[in-house]
Amino acid sequence: MLIRPTDRGYEHPTPSEITPRALVENRRAWLARLATGAAGAALAGWAARDALAQAAPGQLAPLPAVKSTVAGATTMEKLTSYKDASSYNNFYEFGTDKSDPARLAGRLKTEPWSVQIDGLVKKPGRMALEDLMKLAPMEERIYRLRCVEGWSMVIPWVGYSLAELIRHVEPLGSARFVEFTTLADPATMPGVRSAVLDWPYVEGLRLDEAQHPLTLLAFGMYGEVLPKQNGAPLRLVVPWKYGFKSAKSLVRIRFTDRQPVTAWGRAAPQEYGFYSNVNPNVDHPRWSQATERRIGEDGLFAKKRKTLLFNGYEAQVASLYAGMDLKANF
Repeated sequence: MLIRPTDRGYEHPTPSEITPRALVENRRAWLARLATGAAGAALAGWAARDALAQAAPGQLAPLPAVKSTVAGATTMEKLTSYKDASSYNNFYEFGTDKSDPARLAGRLKTEPWSVQIDGLVKKPGRMALEDLMKLAPMEERIYRLRCVEGWSMVIPWVGYSLAELIRHVEPLGSARFVEFTTLADPATMPGVRSAVLDWPYVEGLRLDEAQHPLTLLAFGMYGEVLPKQNGAPLRLVVPWKYGFKSAKSLVRIRFTDRQPVTAWGRAAPQEYGFYSNVNPNVDHPRWSQATERRIGEDGLFAKKRKTLLFNGYEAQVASLYAGMDLKANF
């Protein structure tokens, strides 16, 4: 407990300054482990688990994962709280307001679930969710996620590199792009009854982008399975691109020799280019992309952050775009 001297004498601590009892007990247990010499190797993992335990509600099924060894796959930035990450979402299938997905996604049926894989591959077919989850070891990756609207989060995802699935289905030599289609069910997704987009939602990547180790096929976050409002039961996470490229609730993955026509590319091609790499030097036609607002830092005096090229993943992905005009190919 911290007691601060002030001009009025001593001031009682605020509730936020009082160490929670559970945390004290965790620290006591850690000290006991230290005394036996076991804590040294577990220190980093202990801190991470403790942070996740405080962030996640423990209401969804746990999804164990190992720490990722992919370069750049974990940032040391402060995590966005689970509450913010699961209540402030863009998922237009449930509505255009940020609170609509958390409010309306409860009716989404995620069992049974399967994904159709077709197009230019040697092994087309329909894969059940259970088989997809067993295809490669689950990893935890703490990624920044940047929205084209100017806000960002830091989320611990659980999944594996999409490249694992791509290797499994064996694309043909003529395949150059991967198209992702998401569920569009009017019975459980009220947003698809609107004309805001031409449903179903479609996104796409070049094959080399899809094969990059950072491109994640995610099945969970914060150590648990994905909440429905965050794209359950599986979604794409492409951390160096704006968030709308990371398609949710996937039902089809198609390999093609032609650049896919995406949902936002069809609706507003002058605003949402196919590549949509995070770039502070390329403004959206209606607002600047030079700065961003981190969700959870919404105080009156909270400063906006400078937007990082490729969302901070330049060292890992810039080579994908060598020689390209990043303003023309926005």
